[in-house]
Amino acid sequence: MTVEPSGIGPALRTDHYELTMLDAALGSGVAGHRAVFEVFTRRLPPGRGYGVVAGPARLAGMLDGLAFSPVELEWLASSGRFSDRLVDHLGRYRFAGDVWGHREGELFMPDTPVLVVETTFGGGLLLETLVLSVLNHDSAVAAAAARMHEAACGRQLIEMGARRSHEDAAVDASRAAWLAGFDTTSNLAAGARYGIPTSGTSAHAFTMAHPDEPAAFDAQVAALGPGTTLLVDTYDITEGIERAVAAARRTGGELGAIRIDSGDLAVEARAARRLLDDLGSPGTRIVLSGDLDEHRLAALADAPADAYGVGTSVVTGSGQPTAELVYKLVAMAREPGAEVPLVPVAKTSPGKATRPGRVWAHRRLVDGMATADLLTTGPSPPPGCRTLHVQLVSAGRAVYPYTLDEDRAHHLVARAELSAQARRLYAPGPVLAVQRPG
Repeated sequence: MTVEPSGIGPALRTDHYELTMLDAALGSGVAGHRAVFEVFTRRLPPGRGYGVVAGPARLAGMLDGLAFSPVELEWLASSGRFSDRLVDHLGRYRFAGDVWGHREGELFMPDTPVLVVETTFGGGLLLETLVLSVLNHDSAVAAAAARMHEAACGRQLIEMGARRSHEDAAVDASRAAWLAGFDTTSNLAAGARYGIPTSGTSAHAFTMAHPDEPAAFDAQVAALGPGTTLLVDTYDITEGIERAVAAARRTGGELGAIRIDSGDLAVEARAARRLLDDLGSPGTRIVLSGDLDEHRLAALADAPADAYGVGTSVVTGSGQPTAELVYKLVAMAREPGAEVPLVPVAKTSPGKATRPGRVWAHRRLVDGMATADLLTTGPSPPPGCRTLHVQLVSAGRAVYPYTLDEDRAHHLVARAELSAQARRLYAPGPVLAVQRPG
């Protein structure tokens, strides 16, 4: 657990009603009863056949030693909104529960638990907002990034969305995009924190700051070498390409790439490729950017592009700001004590009913291809299945076993377990059926 210099850490990243429920649960005596909470989604966004889990490793780090800081306790006490009993309880609170879940990069289906928390009822209440804020944000970005990676058909993907997001969320969005297949990020903080490759050259302002376009190109090539990427659409694209190639050749080299950020990108890419070839620069790459999402990438499949820069649509989850994950109680002990058995519980609300009881999730594979997800009442995988849940936290300590690079590789394998038809951009519903106990 990391506490900010202000003394505000992850424990206070919760909602007011969680604390009012905990206060009442302390009074009724159920706060200390064993409980199981699950995180799942009831539905996928329209047209999508699967979700992508991102954020469990980040979340495990936040839950490690989770406690309220003195600054947080003082603020709660001074607010006058919370009882002395509650503040005293929070002063002694340390998360000591166990957490399992899908590993980073795993695909998920509706009604399948992507995270399971076993702790006390009171302790579980304190986690809901933190858990959902991490997983909903990161998973929305990862799902959008996975779709873009499919649509890019092997072309390089550069994540450049930091200026369209919150300054902290942008760093974790870069991480989620890298997890799902993006090749680089423009965000230096993401590079430093997570070891993600970074890239970037210049913007239109750099060109306009110089007396003319050739002067700007000469300055960039002098600083970065002829292998750099020159932005050629500040003024006239045809003249920009000619000047870019000339600037590289004045140093005795060939231009690495051009970037086009406006216009009809398919038309401009074809014209640029013809011109570059006519100029004797067949090795100069073409990078396209400008409000790209998975659908525009798919439409550019036949264009002679080598790489794409994607911003807004990936950091905002491609128009889907949340993965719609929810956090629900599924089992509860009716008496205090570590050995008291858990009793399945469920909501019956119309449209929001939940499945009772703790389950484990597994994926059935036939000849290496995913055919269904199975939920079982015990941890052992059925024949022909691989278990989806790994332990994230044990007795309050983070034990997540994988690196980000390992999770990135796993994601690509998990996606390859789906047929090409299942990975298409438009899906009428979840691509894997979920088989439930009983």
